[in-house]
Amino acid sequence: MGRKLLLEHINVPGINTLKVYREKGGYKAVEKAIKTMSTDDLVEEVKKSGLRGRGGAGFPTGMKWSFLAKPEGVARYLVCNADESEPGTFKDRYLMTHIPHALIEGMIVSSFALGANTSYIYVRGEMMPQIRILEKAIAEAKEAGFLGKNILGSGYDLELYVQPGGGAYICGEETALLESLEGKRGNPRIKPPFPAIAGLYGCPTVVNNVESIAAVVPIVNMGGEEYAKIGIGRSTGTKLISASGNINKPGVYEIELGITVEDFIYSDEYCGGIANGKRLKAVVAGGSSVPILPANLIVNLANGEKRLMTYESLSEGGFATGTMLGSGGFVVLDEDQSIVRNTWNFARFYSHESCGQCSPCREGTGWMEKVLHRLVNGKGKMTDMDLLVDVSKKIEGNTICPLGDAAAWPVASAIRHFRDEFEWYVNNPELSQKQNYGLAHYADPLPPIAAVEA
Repeated sequence: MGRKLLLEHINVPGINTLKVYREKGGYKAVEKAIKTMSTDDLVEEVKKSGLRGRGGAGFPTGMKWSFLAKPEGVARYLVCNADESEPGTFKDRYLMTHIPHALIEGMIVSSFALGANTSYIYVRGEMMPQIRILEKAIAEAKEAGFLGKNILGSGYDLELYVQPGGGAYICGEETALLESLEGKRGNPRIKPPFPAIAGLYGCPTVVNNVESIAAVVPIVNMGGEEYAKIGIGRSTGTKLISASGNINKPGVYEIELGITVEDFIYSDEYCGGIANGKRLKAVVAGGSSVPILPANLIVNLANGEKRLMTYESLSEGGFATGTMLGSGGFVVLDEDQSIVRNTWNFARFYSHESCGQCSPCREGTGWMEKVLHRLVNGKGKMTDMDLLVDVSKKIEGNTICPLGDAAAWPVASAIRHFRDEFEWYVNNPELSQKQNYGLAHYADPLPPIAAVEA
């Protein structure tokens, strides 16, 4: 069994309450941080841990904290991004539902490290049960003296608030989230200035993901260097993976970064293999915005070595043969699934969720959705694939925020790896409405490198 840091006590009855959470060692990190460590010590421990943002970008958390401006007499804020909207991702909701105090404790320690006296948890508006759970946990923590004035007699004050969002995917982007938190339309801001300089209400602000903040608790308890021993290379610690699709055991799994993708899919400890005895066709490894990979490229690297569940291994090969760990939304597709229909579904989502601020994204996502809709319904043209790739290139890198990239990458990668399936839809308009293309060659062993070069 892999090591568990966040979900170790997930099945303990009553772990969502302060009493049981405390019995299992909860809030020791708060006591240790506030009583024995300076703010600089805490930032340094997080740097040593090698913790990288668990929301998708994978930026080093300690480094992000160190960028926070500290002008005299100006408030600083910590904002938790709990606007979990990435299709295929549900780990943060799971954590908030079952162990809310892990997030609350992480918020207290992180706020202390950053010198923030007011912090917010911005939760996706549809997650009303989780909002109520968090508010109850905050009330328990405040009654126990872990929030409010003079926490543990240290002189440190912290007020923590839960703020529901309006259910917009774009508000997962940190500056759009801050705009929404201020009561404005959730449109991304032009950067610079970055939130670390001018964030919430124009003040220095750090925005971190739910899992990133919760991971600060074990880092403080065990020390940054010990945490960094878990994992491989620059992919340290554990990671929550939301596993869904055609697998025997869908759910949220905490893995030690560095296990093989093959083990994660097929071992009984995790996904338990492909459901109904089917064969693996493709995987979306990090939420809907990352490139999709066929079976033979997700299980193995292009050179034949096993691909690992790490930031580096999943991205090896670039967009030609790699993908990204992203938010950890691991969607498995079996031989019966249609890549064309799946791609259209993603494109439909991004077209609907574009805020409309940037022309390439506002127009381009709509164009891609319409062309894919035409293909799915047996009315496509052979030129549509090149058109889609061209539109995706016009969007990528030409928008204020990454939503444009998130919309372009799944389409471009699907055509790159599954072009023959797209062409089959064009050549077989009637048959494509009755059956799917099937597995074809997507699970075949990769040819030797020498043969490819020849």
